[in-house]
Amino acid sequence: MKGLKYEDIVNRWGVFEAQIEGPSGGNPFTEHSVRGIFKSSEEMVECEGFYDGDGIYRVRFMPSFEGMYFFEITSDFSEKKTGSFFVLPPRERNHGPVRVKDTWHLVYEDDTPYFSIGTTCYVWTHQTDELIEQTLKTLSESAFNKIRMCVFPKHYDYNLGEPRSYPYEGTPVDSSCITKDNFGDYTGKTEGNCWDFERFHVSHFRHLEKCICRLEELGIEADLILMHPYDRWGFSSMKPEDDDRYLKYVTARLSAFHNVWWSLANEYDLMTAKSRKDWERFAEIICENDPYQHMCSIHNCIEHYDYSRPWITHCSLQRNDLYKSAELVNQWREKYKKPVIMDEMGYEGDIQHGWGNLTGEEMLRRFWEAACRGGYPGHGETYENDRDILWWSHGGELCGESHKRFAFLLDVMKQTPGSGLMPYPAGWDEVCAVPQEKGRREGVKDYYLFYYSFMRPSFREFHFDDESEWSVRVLDTWNMTVEDAGIFRGRFRVDLPARQYIAVQIRRIKEAE
Repeated sequence: MKGLKYEDIVNRWGVFEAQIEGPSGGNPFTEHSVRGIFKSSEEMVECEGFYDGDGIYRVRFMPSFEGMYFFEITSDFSEKKTGSFFVLPPRERNHGPVRVKDTWHLVYEDDTPYFSIGTTCYVWTHQTDELIEQTLKTLSESAFNKIRMCVFPKHYDYNLGEPRSYPYEGTPVDSSCITKDNFGDYTGKTEGNCWDFERFHVSHFRHLEKCICRLEELGIEADLILMHPYDRWGFSSMKPEDDDRYLKYVTARLSAFHNVWWSLANEYDLMTAKSRKDWERFAEIICENDPYQHMCSIHNCIEHYDYSRPWITHCSLQRNDLYKSAELVNQWREKYKKPVIMDEMGYEGDIQHGWGNLTGEEMLRRFWEAACRGGYPGHGETYENDRDILWWSHGGELCGESHKRFAFLLDVMKQTPGSGLMPYPAGWDEVCAVPQEKGRREGVKDYYLFYYSFMRPSFREFHFDDESEWSVRVLDTWNMTVEDAGIFRGRFRVDLPARQYIAVQIRRIKEAE
């Protein structure tokens, strides 16, 4: 059809895109609209399109089923356009969007379990091509399957430079006078910026999409932070109509990517220009304009948001206690009845800020604590260096120790029967996890995972019943070794190496007769 371009074959959970030509004069972002309806024997989905510059409008769609689809594109500037395409099986490693399962856990849409091992790398997409490629190489060699990242640039300590691009047409404030000593004076300021909040800088979003696609190739979820308070450009204090337009544009462009998550804000409670009503309105916009209902949450600094709100799929948490972090997963699971993702438990590093100078051992301990308490851990790294290139913000290379040991934990998590782990009452001086189950939590289980954290017992005694046989493995979570301790019955003793960060994995191999 004249003026309509699209590919007639796409993979399940891939991105189908219809491109149509339209007016470029005036302001196409505000003056024109485009919309698509997609139908198959299994589903019908309506989604908004967007203007992508140079007189090009796009409508994107993610098919959830295989087979033939038919579509129609309507706009305020052209006659209705129709077409069809065929959906093949999904590409390798594409298991569909992540969903909630069994209240506290996560699964891909094809029912493949998803055990989140996250990292924070706020503005890695805003860096040079060279640094971006280095970041992707680092990620490809890691166990990370989720990354927190910002749409807007960030202004903060170690983040004083200008980004490669901005989300709007216009010019930024002169930053030549900003130093490490005075950067705080510019936080939240809008003076000196000249933006047209009605005109998006399309190349900024094209680049972001490219980075999301690169993450998809690595099997990594892109947890997109839509707003944050660390700002000198005025993006954190836009007018309500500008906020709403931005969220509609972002969801129209990005919802069709299966590996996208929505994080309404990083540290929402520091964004004083936004009220609780604003956040609820933003959530409504996201839910109305994302036909696929991607994972969606909001992140705190001090005060937790009400994570019981129906639009929130999971808890995205930062510790709010000086000492406790993962230790509180138990109570947050029970309070909110949703997956608990500890996106910020503190960062491995050596900078002056208290949240950024954990040892590798402590970072790993928090990872295992979170996992064994039925939650999901998040990483960050903030080591000083001559270039002020810190992973937590810029990406690049990792130089710490904890990240080298996450694959070992992920492998143990994948060995869990069922959807995931839940905390289980055991000795007062140990953390115990069993497979997630419904109903009664008493009785003998088929699988136990004990974690001894910074304690270092030389042995532990166990008793579950008198008849079952149990296979026991001793895991050194720091050295990443596994020792088969033997097969036991009744009351038994397991000798341990008297070192920190030891776990014991116990699996029933023969039930009581």
